Amino acid sequence: MTGTVPAAPPAPGTAAPGAPADAPTSLAPTARGLWRRSRWYLAVLAALLIGAAAVSSLGEDRRYPPLDPRSYDRDGAHAAVALLERQGLTTELTADPTTAPAGQDTLVLPEPDLLSPAQLRAVAAARHRRLVLVAPGPAALTTLAPGIRLSDDAGGPPYAAVRSTPAECSLTEAVRAGSAQQGGMLYTSGSRGEGCYPRGHGYPLVSLPAADGDRDVIVLGSGSFLHNSELAKDGDASLALGLLGSQPRLTWHLPDYSAPVPDGARTRTFEDYLPSGWGWATRQLAVAAVLAALWRGRRLGPVVSENLPVVVRAAETTEGRARLYRRAKARGRAAEALRCATAHRLAPALGVPLRAGAPDPDALCVAVADRLPDRPAGDVRALLYGPPPTDDAALLRLADDLDALERQVRNP
Repeated sequence: MTGTVPAAPPAPGTAAPGAPADAPTSLAPTARGLWRRSRWYLAVLAALLIGAAAVSSLGEDRRYPPLDPRSYDRDGAHAAVALLERQGLTTELTADPTTAPAGQDTLVLPEPDLLSPAQLRAVAAARHRRLVLVAPGPAALTTLAPGIRLSDDAGGPPYAAVRSTPAECSLTEAVRAGSAQQGGMLYTSGSRGEGCYPRGHGYPLVSLPAADGDRDVIVLGSGSFLHNSELAKDGDASLALGLLGSQPRLTWHLPDYSAPVPDGARTRTFEDYLPSGWGWATRQLAVAAVLAALWRGRRLGPVVSENLPVVVRAAETTEGRARLYRRAKARGRAAEALRCATAHRLAPALGVPLRAGAPDPDALCVAVADRLPDRPAGDVRALLYGPPPTDDAALLRLADDLDALERQVRNP
């Protein structure tokens, strides 16, 4: 096949020269399409928002903090107090432990670290028969339970998970209760105290008798065994009744959680509840992550330039494309490519503007006829926008005629 090099066919979506231009198709997403694609995501989001609103509204009904004897929630302590009252004990709630009557009573301090040093000294001087301290810090231990320290101060773990643990001590209440759900903060027993439910080198329950024998102090690492939901497990109910019901009257302090922590009192942080081995484990994981990143991100070698193995000339590409047209007998497609390329080359030479990527057929034919007076506009239109050829010979004649027309226009 000889003649002018076939040009590329018109891009999809553009009208061929001489054919009526179709209305352009918009690829922008419509509101209907966006709604159909996003409605399920919006439904899931709406369900999550409704669920969050329901949970928050239910949470507003919670009026009591954990381990509150007035609370019927899972983490409340109303069940233990109710059992003690059924056995004939007198229970009393107080917001100021310094005003609690001393004598034949048991004073429970769920958050002794919230008391000021003056209040701690007043409680120590009140001579209650039994003090029950829940998760006390160093300040409360120094004043109310001298000799007992936090386990991490002695090199042991600061915290242990709550689980069923055997008593392994001679404390009467613990022996009678047997295994119980114990854990939380861990303490040392000191020289005079006795530790129960050992966890490693610390104890979640330590009993410290007074030097004069008038009172004793019970230090608890956690009050979880007093919760309403835990009393039915193991010997939790027996242990709770034994520790809190040894005296005829029980006074339960209601902490003021909005009060600032007194100076000198140690506030427990998140790190206090993590085992000491987690620090080394975190460092090892960080080193492993860095090594993995270096291994995955290593370069296999320097960047090198590589020449293309084959250089294909434009003439060979054109001939190959022509052979494909011939094999497919696509004479109409080949003729369309030849005419489209000729029209695109003639339009700039004649000053015909392009619209939608192609010159206007009427304007182009009139411009060619004006340049070549011996070529009527009808002949030019038949040549540029006529019917496709019926055989290879007609295709060759068309290519020659288009080539001759372009030469005449450029050199009239």
